[in-house]
Amino acid sequence: MKYLFGLLLLFFTISAFAQEQEKPLIQFSGIVRGADSTHMIVPYVSITNKIHHNESTASNYEGYFSFVVHEQDTLEFTCVGYAPVTVVIPANLAKKSYTKEVTIRPIILNLPMVSIFPWATTDEFTKDFLTMKIADDDLEIARKNLNLKTILDEAHNMPRDGSEPLDVNQMHNNMVNAHSITNPLLNPFAWGALIKQISDGDKSKSSGN
Repeated sequence: MKYLFGLLLLFFTISAFAQEQEKPLIQFSGIVRGADSTHMIVPYVSITNKIHHNESTASNYEGYFSFVVHEQDTLEFTCVGYAPVTVVIPANLAKKSYTKEVTIRPIILNLPMVSIFPWATTDEFTKDFLTMKIADDDLEIARKNLNLKTILDEAHNMPRDGSEPLDVNQMHNNMVNAHSITNPLLNPFAWGALIKQISDGDKSKSSGN
């Protein structure tokens, strides 16, 4: 019985191998592109032959591939970030080559929203919230800046400007000149006017005599 079972198993194995060997060889070539609107080339896509001992190959950096398969082989195209695509080689091809553009669809995963807080526990959050200092709004900041005490404190603490001594000296000179009395005897124009007045007076007296 054991010998009979072994012979049957050997017969089926040889039959399956013979059927597989009877399938003609095909040169399968193509290019892998994305199934989105851009149709961009997808490089380095893994290609696995599910029928022929899971033999694997990959497309190059330009998405191109070319290798030998059998008719009716099932090939799976897989890549990180893309959904797997299965391609079956047709039977009874007129030529010994088969070309196909394989399109794979990107996988879009919507991850749940994650909120990160700097507090380890709820008690720490409550404590920080109760002791939190709320910043002033624009109106409160303007009110503080226009306070008379604030303005005087700022003026007292403000460093002196380099042009301030020049302004003080100019103010001092203006004050001195405004209250000073100029001696006419020291003015040569005043002397000329006085001499002219005396000469005019003498001439008038001579003409009267």
